[in-house]
Amino acid sequence: MAGYRVEKWSEPFLPNPAMLRHLLERDGYRVFQWTDQAGATYGRHKHDEDQSHWIVSGSMELTIEGMGTFVLNAGDRDFMPGGTYHSARVLGEEPVFYLVGAKFA
Repeated sequence: MAGYRVEKWSEPFLPNPAMLRHLLERDGYRVFQWTDQAGATYGRHKHDEDQSHWIVSGSMELTIEGMGTFVLNAGDRDFMPGGTYHSARVLGEEPVFYLVGAKFA
């Protein structure tokens, strides 16, 4: 099983949610969109399934147990294996809008 990793956005244009959804679905994920308001936090938890979070706008900080803290901004994507303990919080005054891809075995 591969560990947690982040891909930083390097395109010269802003992320397009329809395009990101298409890419997640092409990669075999079931996709839903989510928005968290400024100041939102999630305590330590895990998901049974593999997940990928793709930020459309705003910023989120994820703390991955045993690996450290990562900041995801617009366009950034992470890959989180099932069973990875993590916590999260929204950074700044702007809500964070993102797509969540879930892969079930």
